[in-house]
Parts: sequence; structure tokens; C-alpha cells
Amino acid sequence: MSRVRSLTLAMAGVALLAPSAPPAAAPQPRAEPAARRAHPAAVPHARPVTPRYADPATPRRAADPAAARHSRPAAERSADPVSAADLLGRVRACTPVSRGRYRTDHGARSTVPVCGTRDAVFWKADMDIDCDGRPGRHCNARTDPHFSASTAFAQSDGRPLSAEELPYVVVPAPSAAWDYRSHGVRGGSVAAVVYRDRVRYAVVGDTGPRDIIGEASYAAAESLGIDPDPRAGGTPSGVTYIVFKDSEVTPVEDHESAVTKGKRLAREFVDGDG
Repeated sequence: MSRVRSLTLAMAGVALLAPSAPPAAAPQPRAEPAARRAHPAAVPHARPVTPRYADPATPRRAADPAAARHSRPAAERSADPVSAADLLGRVRACTPVSRGRYRTDHGARSTVPVCGTRDAVFWKADMDIDCDGRPGRHCNARTDPHFSASTAFAQSDGRPLSAEELPYVVVPAPSAAWDYRSHGVRGGSVAAVVYRDRVRYAVVGDTGPRDIIGEASYAAAESLGIDPDPRAGGTPSGVTYIVFKDSEVTPVEDHESAVTKGKRLAREFVDGDG
């Protein structure tokens, strides 16, 4: 064997005995930042999350309910009942139409003016119980020491009104301080009476002393949740009486008609500027 061939065989043997190199590592995918992984765009066809206020079970409330009501068409608003807050908002300011002030009870100071707008007169006072008129189970000479069997205005058959059946309010008898007849008010005029969060409709049904204001029938008090007992009932304050000018219920004892007209007039009063 030649020297060259011997060296070639020796080198081949060394190559066979040498350790082989490890294979190259496979490329790894690029890690995304955690924030990007959580983003909905990284999840195809992800279902959108509905905000809590958009849940039909919990609708969003308007920031200003009164403004929302007035932004609706008039025909649509007319179907809504007028609330106590609506009416009280309209009679917040007083332009006196009486020349003086009234007492709420005998011996009390004169503190209550009769106020007026273009469409109504109103006053804020107590409520004493008028149990006059046709006697009944609750209103008679035994239950009321000041009972009178007559009322200033009569029903269509000529008989006195029934205080325990008909909601009505009492206006002061005409005087130099104020004459209701000069302000579009008469027997049968429609009235809205507000107490706390309640609104009830009534008619003008009787007159009282010339210097005292704040009185309504047994039925009117009862409908407002006020104790109607003629001896110890009534409430010392917090009642607002609104009488709509030039309105009238005929016959005066038709309470259903008073309610229907009262709701319409109250809506016009609240939505108007008079």
C-alpha cells in the first residue's frame, strides 16, 4: 500500500469516529403582548359585550324627566296624567289677586293670599272638613257640631250637595279682600287639589267665612288620604287648591265629568304659560 493511500484511509477512519453535530432548532412563533391577546380583535367572531345600561331590564333614565316630557309631541303628552309635582311647579310663584290675606282658622294670623294666573286662581293652606249639605251616615248634626243642612250651591234637583259623597272645595264668601265671582269662579268650577304626591279633582261646592280659607268636603279629604272626621280630622298644612277660571261642571254633582274636565284643564295649565 502506498503512503498516500494509507493517509487517506486513516483520515476517513477519524471522520467516522467523530461525534455528529446536533440539528438546528426549529423557529418558535413570536409571542404577542398579553394586552393584544386579550383584545377582542385577536378573537375572530367574538360576541360583543352589551353595556349594562343597554340591558332592556334596566333602561337608562332621562336626566330631566320634565324636559323629556315637554320634548314629546303635545298629542302624546296629553295622554299622560298630570302629577302633583307638575302642578306644584306651575304654582311655585304667587301673584296675589286678593287685596289681603286669609286666616286658616279662627284666631290664627292672616297669612294666606289668593294667587292668580291667566287661567287659574290658587292658594296654599290647611284643610278643614266641610260636612254640610244633605245629612248622611258621616255628616250630620251628631257627627259635626257645626253641621248645616245647606250648601251655597245646589245640585240639579235643587237639593243641597252631599259632602260625604261629592268631592268639593270651599271658597271664602265674597268680601273686600277677594270676590271669587270676579275671577271666573262659580259653583261647579273645576278644581285640582294637591296633597303630598296626590292630585284629586273636585268642584267648587260651598262658601265659607269671609276671612278664612282652606276647607273641602268629607269626600274630598277622604280621596286625598286626609282624615275626614269633621271633629278632629283635616290637616294643618300642605294642601294646594287650584281652581280653573271660567270652567264649570253641569250638573255640579257629576263627579265623573269633573275628573274628565279636570285632567284636561290641568294638562293645559301645566303645558301652557298662563
